[in-house]
Amino acid sequence: MNDVADNTNAAGRPMFDKVALIGLGLIGSSLAQVMRRENLAGHIAGATRSESTLRRAEELGLCDSYHLDAAEAVKDADLVFLNVPVGAMGPVAERIAPSLKPGAILTDVGSVKGSVIRDVSPHVPEGVHFIPGHPIAGTEHSGPDAGFAELFENRWCILTPLKGTDEEALNRLTAFWKATGAHVDTMPAEHHDLVLGITSHLPHLIAYNIVATAADLEEVTESEVIKYSAGGFRDFTRLAASDPVMWRDVFLNNREAVLELLGRFMEDLSALQRAIRWGEGEKLHELFKRSRRIRREIIEAGQDTAAPGFGRR
Repeated sequence: MNDVADNTNAAGRPMFDKVALIGLGLIGSSLAQVMRRENLAGHIAGATRSESTLRRAEELGLCDSYHLDAAEAVKDADLVFLNVPVGAMGPVAERIAPSLKPGAILTDVGSVKGSVIRDVSPHVPEGVHFIPGHPIAGTEHSGPDAGFAELFENRWCILTPLKGTDEEALNRLTAFWKATGAHVDTMPAEHHDLVLGITSHLPHLIAYNIVATAADLEEVTESEVIKYSAGGFRDFTRLAASDPVMWRDVFLNNREAVLELLGRFMEDLSALQRAIRWGEGEKLHELFKRSRRIRREIIEAGQDTAAPGFGRR
């Protein structure tokens, strides 16, 4: 846990007087909880279109005020998070734009940055600092009950600031993410989308497809797939259990990078198919050895653990 004193200004107040969370799912709920723990916000305003989700967030005590109208939630907010599927970013930004106060920082948590910049930028009022962001932290679970304050600890948050971004605003947002326990890096949006295409988007696409293929096998019943599920298949089902709306929007909005990487993957898969067909054991061994090394390096970098269940809660 971070020292609360590090997250207050000279007057002893929280880092931000008011933070608005538009969307109270896994990320929004986790942000609310870590802001409470680290004293990052004087007032947390939460907004969601679903009345039942809003009521559940209230039962959990996530926020200080609750709103069905996102525009109402962002009034007087110093920091605004768009925690919605990337396909909904533009309409939400248009809705809240008139209510954003000058000097406010507007950011997001979307897994695609190019489309978010394209869709949100036209609606950002003069004087509001739009800094796209992406915390690379998550689970297969969704909804306000899925969140927990430790979600961002030792994870990376990538910021993709636009040309001419206010340096002070960028520093404040960077400090916020560091206070959650995250590491912060910056890069161009195009590079972000390519990197996340291979580290996140393509693996999810493969997982969805493998689970669907298993379910469609005529020679194997669905009950057998479930009953005799081996570790590898279970890990794929964990990925495939992720929010379908969120991932639909990810693939539609990062289609160029995903299609490019999918083409490369298909070429490599064909090479693997030939190696198996022709009994090229040495080639298979080298591939598997290299992949195993990458897994070890991920653990050594602190981005996962060798503990059962990957150490997840």
